[in-house]
Amino acid sequence: MINVETAGIVIMLIGLYGLITKENLIKQVLAINIVSTGLVLFFVGTGYVEGGEIPILPKEKVVDPLPSTLMLTTLVVDVAITSLALALIMRIRRETP
Repeated sequence: MINVETAGIVIMLIGLYGLITKENLIKQVLAINIVSTGLVLFFVGTGYVEGGEIPILPKEKVVDPLPSTLMLTTLVVDVAITSLALALIMRIRRETP
């Protein structure tokens, strides 16, 4: 069975392949989003502990909440970057004859 970190690395490599091979700007933006999703999966997977509990009342194993918190912020920033990139692509298409 594949773990979350390995799945995140594979998804990042798929996005990197798309970023390198595609010349269309919209496809490159989508490839950047795929890389970002793989990164989020990787970091959330590193914070996971099998059988872990929330860190409010810890007993033995505790799940680290920091990677999940940082990746939530990363997703918000990715949405903003994607919207800005698509707006710039629309402007380039409109200005280019």
